[in-house]
Amino acid sequence: MLLGALSAMAPLSTDMYLPALPQVSQDFHTGAAQTQLTLTFSVVGLALGQVVAGPLSDRLGRRRPLLVGMAAYTVASLLCALAPSIGTFAALRLVQGAAGAAGIVIARAVVRDLYDGTAAAKFFSTLMLVNGLAPILAPVVGGQLLRLTPWTGVFAVLAGVGVLLFLGSLLWLGETLPAGQRQTGGLTATLGTFRELLVDRSFAGYALAQALAFAALFTYISGSPFVLQDLYHLSPQAFSAVFAVNSLGIIAAGQVSGRLAGRVPLRRLLGAGLATVTAGGIALLAAVLAGLGLAAVLPALFLVVAGQGLVLPNATTLALAGRPPRVAGSASALVGLAQFALGGAAAPLAGIGGNGTALPMAVTIAAAALTAAATFALLAPRDAAARVASPN
Repeated sequence: MLLGALSAMAPLSTDMYLPALPQVSQDFHTGAAQTQLTLTFSVVGLALGQVVAGPLSDRLGRRRPLLVGMAAYTVASLLCALAPSIGTFAALRLVQGAAGAAGIVIARAVVRDLYDGTAAAKFFSTLMLVNGLAPILAPVVGGQLLRLTPWTGVFAVLAGVGVLLFLGSLLWLGETLPAGQRQTGGLTATLGTFRELLVDRSFAGYALAQALAFAALFTYISGSPFVLQDLYHLSPQAFSAVFAVNSLGIIAAGQVSGRLAGRVPLRRLLGAGLATVTAGGIALLAAVLAGLGLAAVLPALFLVVAGQGLVLPNATTLALAGRPPRVAGSASALVGLAQFALGGAAAPLAGIGGNGTALPMAVTIAAAALTAAATFALLAPRDAAARVASPN
């Protein structure tokens, strides 16, 4: 439960305030693209923070960097609620994302400390059952909070979440990387580890395919509040319900993945997930171009989101497969860096045409999905399943 909550720091930090994006835009007198940049800053923070926290956890152990990160996340969330301008708000979102990144990267590293191969794939799928609730509950909670409080109240609640995760980590998370297994050598060793991972075709192929699929997901996260509320006239509460249904798709696909792991090659499960995301992206673009309306847009978005339940656990497992625990934090950091860097770059593209069109969102999602599928086909080695170790 704790690892699932920690790995859900990204949806907690972004999805809870999604229904408030139009309100944030009005309060700061900015357009959709500028407001969506606050999502981009958060994701950039999530990316860069993992590059720092992951290697630090390889050197110092998992607990200390995690506790510092959760404390900083709490403070940054409170300051976000007090931001006087869109620029200050965006900068604080960067800090909040960087602090929350410790939970994401260290949770993945802890799983690799304890499991490998099929066992790791099953555990990552189990985590999706826990952290999959965050995309469901966060916008619903955010939508209901907007009935009682302005958007700043959302960040007060996020600060409370930071306190709970800090206390949970302090009380219940034991150290999983013994001192004798930690990385030594400082920055030089860390850069050397990064270089070895980046030139490894297997690691690079799976990490990049996952990152591109995540870019499609984050484009949906960034663009859907404006498209569904402003263009298709859904209320914040109705939008939250749609978001919850789509997130249920991630949970369901993740549980299917966990049950099939060990019986179906992980590479095949990953391929099925990428095919699902790609089919949804193409269907979405066709629906928008043909003007088919909400009835055609919603099923396409569901495929884009649900397919991630097959992509994320299996791509992560295949990328980390066989890596020794002493570099698990660094490997996890690079996976997260690629994921959130591409997601952050894609987010503002969804609003580039303003609030009156869904075409930029549809084009970006379709392009990211197709590129992810092509990367998987060209770079990910077909014999990678043989590399995945037996459960330890």
